[in-house]
Amino acid sequence: MSEDLSNLLTQIRSCTACAADLPCGPRPIVAAGATARILIIGQAPGIRVHQSGVPWDDPSGNRLREWMGVTSEDFYDECKVALVPMGFCYPGTGTSGDLPPRSECAELWHESLLSQLNNIRLTLVIGQYAQKYRLGSRRRSTLTKTVQAWQDFTPDNLPLPHPSPRNNRWLKKNAWFETDVLPYLQRRVKRLI
Repeated sequence: MSEDLSNLLTQIRSCTACAADLPCGPRPIVAAGATARILIIGQAPGIRVHQSGVPWDDPSGNRLREWMGVTSEDFYDECKVALVPMGFCYPGTGTSGDLPPRSECAELWHESLLSQLNNIRLTLVIGQYAQKYRLGSRRRSTLTKTVQAWQDFTPDNLPLPHPSPRNNRWLKKNAWFETDVLPYLQRRVKRLI
């Protein structure tokens, strides 16, 4: 890992910019290496990830690794996969699940961090907040329409729904995701890992 990237990750992990607004306090969670070829931009850590300090260390992470067709060993190898959420800290819970990621993280850190990841060949853009940030005006009017148009974003980006168990209904309703998108995702990941 380059010294610049290592220093930047240390700064991010020490960030307390929005500490007063975090119900469990700051614990920025991010993993990246200069040689990573896959970037995963997700939402924000959930409470289990906040407690463990390990990105995607929950049922959503299990499903994401399944979708990608990778082992935990490959997934957590920072030389292969960079794990960069929109919000680095657990934002708390709202009426229908976790609150949205706080905007401070992307504003403060994303540009500097992503500019250090020069070997990325595929970015998995997970959920509506990440899609709005990463895909901008290219995204469609809904998450479903954005994911349905996945071929318009490849080979560099692949929009995905959040792998949360809360999305089981969406996955059942949109069977094309499993038959069309996941085989492509697994082939791309296999070539890059």
